[in-house]
Amino acid sequence: MEVVLQTIRVGNVDDFEDPGKLIVSVDDEEYGIFCLGGEFFAWKNECPHQGGPVCQGRFFRQVVEVIAEDKTSHGRDYEQDGDARARTNIVCPWHGMEFDIRTGQFPGNAAMALQGATVQVQGGEVFVVV
Repeated sequence: MEVVLQTIRVGNVDDFEDPGKLIVSVDDEEYGIFCLGGEFFAWKNECPHQGGPVCQGRFFRQVVEVIAEDKTSHGRDYEQDGDARARTNIVCPWHGMEFDIRTGQFPGNAAMALQGATVQVQGGEVFVVV
């Protein structure tokens, strides 16, 4: 069976906030196109947990536990914005499953990940290949 890929124009680079996202429909599927740190990522809008609209969720920095020098916990906080590679997650609105926007990975289980699509940026325009 031959797989036919489609290249769909989704907008101009300047149309995206950073961080920002746009949900697009291609045939019967939806994809979330994300801009984060000037880079673009695309994921199928279907949570691998139970099929929820994961790309419609909110952005959150990676939650980290604050550990003191004496190894005691001082609660949780978000990764700091100063780290250019700080992980930013999209959180599925159905059950709160979090996925790294850059990798599509669920931090708690390497086998669980979002289904990706290719993003191309050419001449200031953003395309998704599905």
